[in-house]
Amino acid sequence: MSLTAVLLAAALFGLPDACAPGAEGPAARVTVHGFKDRVGNLRIAIYPANDADFLAPARYVQRLDTPVTPEGEMTVCAPVPTPGDHVVVALHDRDSNGRLSPFRDGAGFSRNPRLGLAKPKVEAVKVRLDGITPMRIQLNYLQGLAVRPVPAPRSR
Repeated sequence: MSLTAVLLAAALFGLPDACAPGAEGPAARVTVHGFKDRVGNLRIAIYPANDADFLAPARYVQRLDTPVTPEGEMTVCAPVPTPGDHVVVALHDRDSNGRLSPFRDGAGFSRNPRLGLAKPKVEAVKVRLDGITPMRIQLNYLQGLAVRPVPAPRSR
C-alpha cells in the first residue's frame, strides 16, 4: 500500500469531530468501498427509516458530499440529530451533478442488500444509530441488466 493510501485510510471525511474519541453521537461512521473509478463525489445521505421519507427529495436528516479520493476506501462521519432507526445511503456521483444518474453512478445502502432495479424495502436497510455506529457500504453499479458490485481487479 502506498503512503498516499495509508494517509487516506486514516482520513475521516464529513464531520470528523462527531466520531472523534469521546464523542457520544448519534452518528454513522460509514466506510464505503467498491468504487468503479476515482472521479466525482461521494455523497452520504441519512433518512428516517419510514416509507414516506426514504429517498424522498430533501427528506434526509443528514447529507454530506466530499470529492472522491485518488484511491482506497473512504470513511465519512455523519452525525444525526436524534438516535433511532435510519437508512444510510452512499452515492458515487461520478459526474458531480448532485443526483443519481442510474446508468452512470453507483449506490449502496446500510446492511448491503442485494439490489435490483427498484429501491430496497426500508426493513432491509434500516439500522439503529445510537452512539457512534460503524458500518461498511459496498457500492453497486448498473452492469448489463443487473445492479451489482464492480468485480475486483484481477492480480497477475
